[in-house]
Amino acid sequence: MYYPYVPQQVYRQPERRRMTVTGEGSVSAQPDTVSIQLGVRTESESVLQAEQENASVMNQVIDALIGTGIPRENIKTASFTISPLYDFVEGEQVFRGYQVINSITVELNDVSKAGLVIDTAVQNGVNQVSSLQFSLQNPEIYYNDALDKALKNAISKATSIAQSLQVNLDPTPVKITEQVAELQPRFQTFAALESTTPIEPGQLKIRATVKAIFQY
Repeated sequence: MYYPYVPQQVYRQPERRRMTVTGEGSVSAQPDTVSIQLGVRTESESVLQAEQENASVMNQVIDALIGTGIPRENIKTASFTISPLYDFVEGEQVFRGYQVINSITVELNDVSKAGLVIDTAVQNGVNQVSSLQFSLQNPEIYYNDALDKALKNAISKATSIAQSLQVNLDPTPVKITEQVAELQPRFQTFAALESTTPIEPGQLKIRATVKAIFQY
């Protein structure tokens, strides 16, 4: 018996569409590390004298800082410059000597000692405090928390969009791209020095951003 061929209907699943959202997350943390830049500036008509005076004062500063319990390896030279000095008299440049600036960076794992370090340094001859840089010893711990918040933020955004469009969302992203991390240290600069130097490290904010693609 002959049975005519009847083509079967091919059922295709509807093509799934995609949406891309950006998620952001941040956490705050108390800094546990501070880097302080201290400088000694000396001037003299003789470059040798200016350099020798500077070296003498800086050695005194370093010895005093070590005396507060700071390891010598936590004290490093940041910069050393020698430059001529001029005055302008009746529109003419008149040479008046040399300036020597020697700067060191002091790394502290105890931010509560920042004020003591600055006061000790100033009392022993430092006449420049350039900046304080607060940071974290293990920033990745806080960044991972921020990253988790960023992903949850992306899922929340995608869910909200899907509800507005009245479509069914697959809550599991098909692709996640981590954006550039923001682990910026906090800087504090000084316009002038006081006899007592209060230091407030404040809070550091660690941010994370992800780009996530969802199907619906």
